[in-house]
Amino acid sequence: MKIADLELPISAQDLLAEQNITKLYPPQADAVKAGLLEGQNILVAAPTASGKTLVAMLAMMRFLSTKQGKVVYLTPLRALAAEKFSEFKKMEKIDLGRKIKAAISTGDFDSVDKESESADIVVLTNEKMDSIIRHGVDWIDKIGLVIADEVHLIGDKDRGPTLEVILTKLKELESKPQIVGLSATITNSDQLSEWLGCKLVLSDWRPVPLTEGVFDGGSVLWNNGDSNEIESSIRGPPIDLCLDTIKNGGQSLVFAETRTRSASLAAKGSDAVLKFLTDSEKKYLEEISQKILDNNEHTDLIKTLSTLLKKGVGFHHAGLNQNCREIIETEFRNGKIKLLASTPTLAAGVNLPARRVVISSIARYDVKEGTNKPISILEYKQLCGRAGRPQYDKFGEAIIVGNSNASDLIEYYINGTPEPIESQLTDDKALRIHILSHVVSNPGIKDEQIFEFFQKTLAGLQTRKNTLKFSIEIAKKFLIRENLIVQKAERFAATEFGKKVSMLYIDPITAIYFKRGLEAVSENKRHTLGFLHLVSSCEEFFPKFSLRNKDYETLGTLIENKSSELIESISEYDCSRSLLALHSWISESSEIHLSDNLGIESGDMHRMADTADWLVYCLYELAKLVDRADLLEELDTIRKRIAYGIKEELVELVKVRGIGRVRARKLYDHGIKTIEDLHTIPINKLAEIDKIGPTIADNIKSQLKKVR
Repeated sequence: MKIADLELPISAQDLLAEQNITKLYPPQADAVKAGLLEGQNILVAAPTASGKTLVAMLAMMRFLSTKQGKVVYLTPLRALAAEKFSEFKKMEKIDLGRKIKAAISTGDFDSVDKESESADIVVLTNEKMDSIIRHGVDWIDKIGLVIADEVHLIGDKDRGPTLEVILTKLKELESKPQIVGLSATITNSDQLSEWLGCKLVLSDWRPVPLTEGVFDGGSVLWNNGDSNEIESSIRGPPIDLCLDTIKNGGQSLVFAETRTRSASLAAKGSDAVLKFLTDSEKKYLEEISQKILDNNEHTDLIKTLSTLLKKGVGFHHAGLNQNCREIIETEFRNGKIKLLASTPTLAAGVNLPARRVVISSIARYDVKEGTNKPISILEYKQLCGRAGRPQYDKFGEAIIVGNSNASDLIEYYINGTPEPIESQLTDDKALRIHILSHVVSNPGIKDEQIFEFFQKTLAGLQTRKNTLKFSIEIAKKFLIRENLIVQKAERFAATEFGKKVSMLYIDPITAIYFKRGLEAVSENKRHTLGFLHLVSSCEEFFPKFSLRNKDYETLGTLIENKSSELIESISEYDCSRSLLALHSWISESSEIHLSDNLGIESGDMHRMADTADWLVYCLYELAKLVDRADLLEELDTIRKRIAYGIKEELVELVKVRGIGRVRARKLYDHGIKTIEDLHTIPINKLAEIDKIGPTIADNIKSQLKKVR
C-alpha cells in the first residue's frame, strides 16, 4: 500500500516523502485496512521497529485534516515523550489551511501549562495526563484522538494502574475520541483490544528479520537450527559476541544486569574495538570525548566514559546525567560508537537499534525482594526488539549468554510465549490513589457509581466481581478513616485535605505522613534536616540508596550536629544514603565529592533533586492547609536550595537568570551578596570575576530589571 493511495492532504504526503516514506509496512497497511483513517478504534500489537509511530502519525494527519479537536499522545517515559515530540513537531509544516501546533508536557503534576491548551497535538506522560484530568482542564472535552504508546505497560506494577485509569476515563468522554493503542506483541492482546473497544491488528512482521540464539560452550545455537563458533578471548563471551559483529561492520548493544557491569563490559571491549576504527572516526571521537569532559565535572565515572568514547565504546545507565546520555545516544545512532553496554532501562526508553543485541545475563536484581530474579519473557522480547537497524542491516541478531543451559533458555525464552498482561489496579496503593481521584472529580458520587467505574477498567474485566468490590471497600474505609473523603448517606465527597492530596499527585499515605510531620514541627526553629528526612523517607522519593557500612558514622555525626533541625528523634537506621546526598547537595558539595564519598553519580543526584523539589512543594502546599504559614518561608528556601544545590546565603543571587550555583558562589566570595550589590557593581568590574566575563555580565545587568 502506497502513501499516495491514502486520503491524506498533499502537504502531509510531501512531508512523509521528505522522510523517504512512500510505502506502508504490513502492520501499517493492516491498520489502515482495519479503519484507522475512518476513525475506527485500533490496537496495533507488533514488534519493536515495525513502524507503529507512523500508524500514529497517519491517524493524526487524517484527524487534523478532517475534524476539529485535539490529539493526545500518551507515553510512559519523559525520554520517550521528548523523542516523539521532536518527530511530531515536523507535522507543523503540514498545510491544512491553519497552523498546526505540537506541544509537550511531562512535569509539574500540580500545574497545567498554557501551551497544551492552544496545541493541536499534545505529547504527555501518562501521569501528566492523569493530573490534567484531575484538574478538570477545559480542553479535555476537545480530545478527538488518543494514541496510547506502550499499552502493554498496563501490566507494570508501578506505571500500569495510571495508564489503565486514564484510558478508562478517556474512553468515557462525551467526545468519544478515537483510541489508537500501540503495544508489543502480547498473549492476551485480544482481551486488551476487547477492553479498549478496539479492532486488533496483530503482527509479528519486522522490517529487519530477527534471528535469536543462545551462546553456550563456545558456539551460538540459533533458533533456525544453525550454529556457529565464536572466537573466544579473555574478554569473556558477551564482548566476544559483540566483536564478532563489529569486525563485519555492525554495531553491538550488550545488556548488563547492573551499572558496574555495564561499565566493566565496555572497558573490556574498548582496546579491541579501537582497532576497527578509521582515522577520521578516531579524530571525531576524540572531540566527543573532550566534549564530555568540557561539559561535566571530572568524576571517575565521567573520566572513564570519556576515555572509552575515544575507542568507539560507551556505556549507558541512570547514573549518567541527561547531557551524557544524549551524547551517547546520538553517537550510537550516528554509528560512531560501535559497542554500547547498557542496563535494561534503555530497552524501555529511547530507540537505539544495533545489528546484534547480547543479553549478558537473564538475571535482574529485584530491589523490593532483595534478590536476583530471571527476567520475564516479555522483557526478553523487548530487549530482542533492539536488534537490527532498518536503515543499515539486512538482519538482526539477539543472543542470550547461557551457562550450560542452552536448551532450557531456547525453550523458555526464544520459543516461549510472552506473559499475558494483568491489571495491577487492585493493588492497595493503586486503589486508594485512584478512588480518591475519582471521588474528587465526581463530588456526590454514589457507592454503586464508584464500583461501576472500576468495573469498566481492565481490572473489572479480569477480576471477580466480589473480589473487586471487597478491595474497593477496604480502600474507601481507609480514605474515610484518614479524613480524605466523607460519606453522607450513600454519597461520597472529598474533604479539602483529600482534594489537595489528589491535586498534588501523591499517595494518600505519603500525604498523611507529611501532615503528621508538619503538625509536629515546633515553632521558631529551623527544620531543614527534618524536612529532608521527611521527603527522603517517603515511598515516592526516588532514587533511594541504602546506607553502606562507612556511611553510618558520617550520618551519625550529621544527626548529632543538626539535632535542633529534626522534627522527631531519629537514628541512622531510620535514614538512607539519599538523605546524606541531599544534605551534601544543598551544602554545595561538588559532583566529584558526591561520587567519591557517597557513590552518588550526577544522574542520580539530579533525579533526587527533581523528586525532592516536588515533595518539598507538596509539604509547602500541605503546610498552608494545616495552618502552618510559619513554615512556608523555610520550605520555599529549601526548594530553591534543592533546585540549585546551594547554601542559604546564595538564594537571593540565583533569582537572577544566568546565575547558577557556581557563579553565585564566585560572586558571593567577591563580596557581591545581594541583588543590590549586583546593581551597584560597575559592569566592567562584574565582567572581571571568574566564570562571568563581558557577555554574562551584560546579561546579568539586563536581567536585574526583571528581578523584584
